[in-house]
Amino acid sequence: MKRPNSDETPFSYLVKVGHISANPVDVHLEADKRELAGLAALWDVLSVEKLSAELKISRWKRDGIRIKGNVRAKIVQACVVTLEPVESEIDEDFEHIFIPEDSKLARSPAVDAGEMVLDPDGPDLPETFTGDTIDAGAVVAEFAALAIDPYPRKPGVEFEGHVEDSGEDDKKPSPFAVLKDWKKE
Repeated sequence: MKRPNSDETPFSYLVKVGHISANPVDVHLEADKRELAGLAALWDVLSVEKLSAELKISRWKRDGIRIKGNVRAKIVQACVVTLEPVESEIDEDFEHIFIPEDSKLARSPAVDAGEMVLDPDGPDLPETFTGDTIDAGAVVAEFAALAIDPYPRKPGVEFEGHVEDSGEDDKKPSPFAVLKDWKKE
């Protein structure tokens, strides 16, 4: 396993699939300042103060890889009401499975009509990979991004002075109103 200097993704930790056994490998990841700045730009937030993850990486079934862990982050976003900075904490447990694209497990379960069967409460379908490397850092960043509040607000701040139009004053114009000024000549 190695950590590359990659501009492709702001937070990357490559794992060689061949080096992973059935016994979980414990991995601690922590983003440096350059990676934090890259994640802030990617997630369109004011800043990412910290990002760390504790992972257990192991074999799944015969040729798959399971990444199970916890991601913690501290981010600063703009309040949707006042635009002032709002700090928020992310603390998410996750599990993600990768399988080679040529694996029998890569085929989606289907019913007779050819429709995909998905259980919204069940586990996600495994993600496929090519070659012999997966990016555990990208998985961590993805699960952190999914936990970001899309509408952050400072505590106690509410929308004020906003009145919804009830539609009571709306009058439907008469289709003959355009004819009132029309004269025959």
